[in-house]
Amino acid sequence: MSPDDFGFGTQIRKSPFFESTIKWGAKDFSVYNHMYIPRDFGSPEKNFWNLIKTAILCDVAVERQVQITGKDASKFVQLLTPRNLRNMAVGQCKYILITNSDGGIINDPILLRLEENKYWISLADSDVLLWAQGVAVNTNFDVKICEPDVSPLQLQGPRSQDILAKLIGEDIRDLKYYWLRKVNLQGIDLIISRTGWSSELGYEIYLKDNSHGNELWEMIMSAGNCFGLKPGHTSTIRRIEGGMLSYHADMDINTNPFELGLDRLVDLNGPYNFIGKTALEHIKQSGVTRKQVGLIIDGEPLLMPNTKFWPVSIDGKKIGKVTSAVYSPRLEKNLALAMVETRYDGIGRAFKVEIQGQLRDAQTTKKPFYDPDKKLTKS
Repeated sequence: MSPDDFGFGTQIRKSPFFESTIKWGAKDFSVYNHMYIPRDFGSPEKNFWNLIKTAILCDVAVERQVQITGKDASKFVQLLTPRNLRNMAVGQCKYILITNSDGGIINDPILLRLEENKYWISLADSDVLLWAQGVAVNTNFDVKICEPDVSPLQLQGPRSQDILAKLIGEDIRDLKYYWLRKVNLQGIDLIISRTGWSSELGYEIYLKDNSHGNELWEMIMSAGNCFGLKPGHTSTIRRIEGGMLSYHADMDINTNPFELGLDRLVDLNGPYNFIGKTALEHIKQSGVTRKQVGLIIDGEPLLMPNTKFWPVSIDGKKIGKVTSAVYSPRLEKNLALAMVETRYDGIGRAFKVEIQGQLRDAQTTKKPFYDPDKKLTKS
């Protein structure tokens, strides 16, 4: 397939790495933040084993950046999120939530602080640029908000550090988890952060000039050849093993942080206001009626991840839904994340899950399902 033969018109954008992903075997794409994202380089199971044994390179240019600059940038960013950013240093990254006035989650991005008054919000799948610009219009903060010419790649897996060390130098090994560094690679300006969506050791490589997209892809693949680097896509298997959340699946604007057990990302005692604070104070005080749990689903291996929300029941009564599910070939179990009524969220509870009209037994268990202390990502 030629890159020019693919598409539904100009309203859905192609990434600067699009031609390279086609060249290296991308077969199917989906749409995320109004852009194409590769979802198939062959077997999802093979992609998983490549990720956990060596490394994969993923086109995640769909993770668009919302850039916030100006003398009030820090105050404005704090207005958007319930996480306390008071001690966030230049060069640091943080996982944050962006909430609306009802305490619902609009997005769960990574926040990068590049300079004293310059931030990037690296997005999950929703229109935060429009939200942030709309909020800014109704404040007196001195900020400028835009989408910069920035497109990230993810280099993930146990050999990712060796590949980067070969490409840009040994000192990249000193980059700490959730910190970033500015790099110039043969005239190409990059931001490299020790982050990723894999629950493995990994990095995100932010290209600041899209004209170098295919050149950068080829440079990384060449450097990684001797380490077994493969082209790939974000792994649903590894994501669910690690208990990582996917926006629109495991949460949406009607989900609040306390339902997901993300209390650590909400500071209700800080000396600042943020959008949704009053609502989240009320929710915290009154308690939630549902909670996210981890499930092991019995029966034959799931042939593919769920494409619908599967009903969860107990004694014939529906008490929740499965939001993400997949078979883990490493653990040899069907794993799932589910949202259930709070009174049923204890470990070891037995449920029924309806899958394509058939009922399967399921039990609640601790999550993450693998490497709960994140030793792999922090190593």
